[in-house]
Amino acid sequence: MPFRHLRHLTATSSTPPSLTSYFSRARLIDSLRLHLFTSPSLPLPSLPSPLEPSTASHLIRCAPTPDSALSLFTSLPLQSPPPLPLLQSLASRLAVSGRLSALHSLLPSFPVPPSHLDRLRWFSLAGDLQSSLSAWEYLRATSPRGHPCTESYNLIIQLYASNQKHSLAVSTFHRMVREGANPNSRTYTVLIEHLVKSGFVEPALEIFRLLLCMRIRRTSRQYNVLSEALVLNNRFDDLRVLIGEMGHDGILPGRQMRVAILKMREAGFVKETDDYVTELFPNNQIGYIVSLDSDEEEDGESSDEEEVKNEKQDKSKGVKVKLKPWMDPIAIARALEGWDPREVAELEKAKIVWSPRLVCKLLRAFKKPESAWSFFCWVAYQPGGFSHDRHSVARMITILARHGKSDLVDQLLNKVRDEGITLPFSTVRLIIDFYGLSKKADAAIKVFHEAEAISGPMPKSYQLLLYSSLLRTMVKCRRGHEAMLLLEEMMHSNILPDIQTFAGLIEYFAGIGDLKSVHKLFGVMRQCGLKPDAYTYGILICAYCKNNIAMLAVRVFDEMLDAGLVPDKATKGLLVKSLWKEGKLREAAEVEERCDDVAADDWPESLPGHAWTVSVSDLKRVHQIYSGCFQKV
Repeated sequence: MPFRHLRHLTATSSTPPSLTSYFSRARLIDSLRLHLFTSPSLPLPSLPSPLEPSTASHLIRCAPTPDSALSLFTSLPLQSPPPLPLLQSLASRLAVSGRLSALHSLLPSFPVPPSHLDRLRWFSLAGDLQSSLSAWEYLRATSPRGHPCTESYNLIIQLYASNQKHSLAVSTFHRMVREGANPNSRTYTVLIEHLVKSGFVEPALEIFRLLLCMRIRRTSRQYNVLSEALVLNNRFDDLRVLIGEMGHDGILPGRQMRVAILKMREAGFVKETDDYVTELFPNNQIGYIVSLDSDEEEDGESSDEEEVKNEKQDKSKGVKVKLKPWMDPIAIARALEGWDPREVAELEKAKIVWSPRLVCKLLRAFKKPESAWSFFCWVAYQPGGFSHDRHSVARMITILARHGKSDLVDQLLNKVRDEGITLPFSTVRLIIDFYGLSKKADAAIKVFHEAEAISGPMPKSYQLLLYSSLLRTMVKCRRGHEAMLLLEEMMHSNILPDIQTFAGLIEYFAGIGDLKSVHKLFGVMRQCGLKPDAYTYGILICAYCKNNIAMLAVRVFDEMLDAGLVPDKATKGLLVKSLWKEGKLREAAEVEERCDDVAADDWPESLPGHAWTVSVSDLKRVHQIYSGCFQKV
C-alpha cells in the first residue's frame, strides 16, 4: 500500500540508545539462548562483566528448566546486589514452574521487599493458596480506597478457579463488584477461562458477547480460549461467527485461534477463512520471539515461556534446534524515537522481514506519534514485499487519533478508502473516543458520518455504540446543546440509548448545574422504557446536594427506596450532611431512620457501574450467568 504522497511529520530530535548496541545485545542473547538449549551442561562462554540487567533477565526467562534458571542466576557476571528486574524475572520463572520452596527462599534476597501485589501474583502463579490469601488480606487492610486493586481480585478468582473452589471464585467476583472495584478485561478473561475449563462453553460465550455493550475491550486471549472450546465441540458455525467478531474488534488471531481456523478450513469452511490465509501460512522467513509487556501477554500473543516449551518439544523429538531471533520492539522504538537517519540506516542494514503483526508491535512501542508515523511510512518501502493491511493501518490511525492528529487521520482514511480497505469497527469507535480527549468534536462528527464508508454496514447495536461514543466526545468538548440535538437524532433513527449513555449525559449536565436538562433526560429515559438504576439515582442525589437543594435530593432518595434500590454509604452520607448544612435536621433524621430499616448487609460499599460504560444490570447479568453455572457443582 503506497504512502509516498502522505505528508510526513518532523520528529523531535533526541538522544536515544543506539540500534548498534541493541543489535549487539540481541546477537548475544541469541547465542546464549542457543547455548542453553544445545549445551546446557557446558559452562557459558565469556561474558561482559557486569552483564546488562535486561540481557540477564531475558536469559532467566528463557532458560529451559527452573533448575537451569537458578544455575544461570548464580553463574552470570552480575553487579552486587543483583538488580531488582532480574530478581523479579527469576521469581516469575520459579512461580510459573511451581517451585514454591525456591521462590520463598529467593524473596528475602530482594534489595527492596517486593510489593504485596507482586507476592500475590507469584504465589498465585505457583498455586500457593495460603500465601496468596495472606498477601491479599494485607492489600485489603492497607488500601486507601477501601478495597484493593482490580488485579488482586483477578488473581484470587483465578487461583480459586484453578483449585476447583468454584463457590469461592464466584463469591470473590461478587465481593469485587460490591466493594466498587470495577472489573476489567482481564477479569472477564478469568471468568471465561473458568467457565470453559468447567465445561460451560455457552455461558462463557454469553458473557463474552455482553462485553461489547459494556464497552469492555475483548482480548485475543478470550478469542483463543473460546475458539479452542468451539473446535473441540465441532461448533464450526459458532466459530465462524466468532471469527467475524474478531475482525470487527480488529484483533489478529493468536496461536489457538490460528489452529482453530486451520481446522475450520479442513472441515470445509474455506471461503469464511480466506482473510486469514497469510496468518496461517506466513512467509517462513518471518519469525521472531518478541519480548512482551503484560498487556500483550493478556492479549494472547507469543510469550517467552511458550517459546521455551516449543523449543523443548523440538529437542525431545530429535529436531535440530533452530531458535527464532530475539526481538524487543520497545528497545528498537526507543532507539528510533528521534528518527535519526543513522539509526534508520542501521535498521535497514538489519534486513528484518516485516509482517503486519511485527509492525503493529513496533508501532505500539513508540512514545511519540511523529516517530511512529515516520516508521509507518518508511516500512512500506522496505524490500521484502511488506504491505500495510487493515491491522497496521488501524494501529497507526489509533495512535494518531490518540494524540489529536486529525489531519493525518483524514489522510489515512482517504487512502484506505481509495485502496478498498475496510477498517475494524473498533477503530472507528476509538477514533471518536480519542477525539474527545483532544477536544476535536468536529473531527469526531466527520468520522461518525463516514463510519459505514470506513468500516462497512453496521447493525443497530454497533450504531448505538458509535452514537454513545460521539455523545461522550461532545460533552467532553463542552458542547452539551449539540449533544442533546444528537440524542434527538439518535432516537428519530429508532436507536434507543442504553442506561449508561443516559447516566453519562445526566452526570455531565448535573456537573455543570444544568438541572433543566437533567430533568429532561430523566423524562426521555422513562419514555424509552428504561428505569433509573442505583448508579443513576446516585448521580442525581449528588447533583442536588452540590447545588444546595437537598430537599429535591430527598425526593429522589424516597423514589429510589420505593423502587427497591439503595444508595451507597458515600451518597447517603452526602445527603445527610447537605440536609444538616441547610438546617433540615428533621429530614436528615428521617433519612437516617429509613436507612436503619434496611439491613446493614444490604448496603453496598460502592455502587457498581460507570457512566458511559458499564451498568448495574450488566454486572448483575454477568454475576447471574457466572454463579448459575456453579450452583449445582
